[in-house]
Amino acid sequence: MKSNLMMAVAGLAVLMALAGCPSKPVLKSSGAAAGTAVPGGAGSGQNGAGANANGPGDQAGGAGAGAGTGKEGASAPVGVARLIYFDFDSSEIRPEFVSVIAAHAKALSANASIRVRLEGHTDERGSPEYNIGLGERRSQVVRRALMLQGVAESQLSTVSYGEERPAVAGETEDAWAKNRRVEFIYLN
Repeated sequence: MKSNLMMAVAGLAVLMALAGCPSKPVLKSSGAAAGTAVPGGAGSGQNGAGANANGPGDQAGGAGAGAGTGKEGASAPVGVARLIYFDFDSSEIRPEFVSVIAAHAKALSANASIRVRLEGHTDERGSPEYNIGLGERRSQVVRRALMLQGVAESQLSTVSYGEERPAVAGETEDAWAKNRRVEFIYLN
C-alpha cells in the first residue's frame, strides 16, 4: 500500500513538472487515425511494451496527427492524442502518456467552458463486472491527473464501458493492447 502511494506521489510530481513544460507536441502524419496513439507494435506483449506502430521515429505514445474535433464535435487540442493506453490489468498511467495528459490539462485549464468525458475501456479478459470496475479506475486516474494540473472538476466526467466497446476485434495481444484505453471525448 505504501509503495503504491509513494509511486502515485512520484508520478504526480512528474505530471506537475511537465505541466509547465513549454514544448509543443510533435505532429506526425501516419496511417493511424487522426488524434489516436497506437500502443505497442512489433514486439508488444501483454504489457503493451514495444515499438510504437507509428514508426521508429515517432515518440512513444504517438502524438497522432491533428486531433481536431472529438466525437461530440468540440475542439480538442490540435496534435494531441485523445487516447491513453494501459498495461494488462492496470490502471497506472504509463510514462509515455504523461505528456499527453499534460497537454490536455493545459488546454482545459486555459478554457473553463470546455468539458471532457473520460471513457474507460478494457480488453475482453475478465468478467464483465470486473472490467467495468477496471475501466472506471482507469478513467478516474486520468481525471485525478488532470485535476492535479489545474483542470476544474466541473469540466470532467467519467464513464466506464469495460469490454463492451472494443476499438479492435480479435483475441490477440495487439488487439487487447488497443482496447485497454481511456478516450478523451470533448463535449463543447
